Amino acid sequence: MERNHWMLVSCAENFELSRSRGFDIAAMKSRHAKKAADVRTGDKVIFYLTGVMAFGGVAAVTGESYYSDEPIWGSRKVGETYPHRFRITLEIAAEPGEYLPAADLVERMAHTKKWPAEHWRLAFQGNVHRLTLEDYKLIKQCLQQRKAVMVG
Repeated sequence: MERNHWMLVSCAENFELSRSRGFDIAAMKSRHAKKAADVRTGDKVIFYLTGVMAFGGVAAVTGESYYSDEPIWGSRKVGETYPHRFRITLEIAAEPGEYLPAADLVERMAHTKKWPAEHWRLAFQGNVHRLTLEDYKLIKQCLQQRKAVMVG
């Protein structure tokens, strides 16, 4: 079965809220019900952090999507609870201040080729994007290398 590679776009504060919960669940905004219905166990999730314009981490989906409107994360849209949720297991997460700058990867990512190079930030607007396996591997590898340098 083909695996999906999801990029979830949210602020660093929400990523850190997820860290404080042990990265147990990830979620999509209410308008992404159709995409959430395509989330399967074994899919991969990449967290892109707005504001800091960087990748925060990678996780594996461990359960089918479900609906919950219990408030967990913040949103600029009043009443948005990111209700389409699914269980995850963290693969790697950068520490605050050590996130992987997207600008370092945009020239190597297939996803960003859809936009003119000077407008690469447009590739990261919106809450949910599907990425290629190659983009997922690139981001994960760079996060691992960055973490090794920070630790070592």
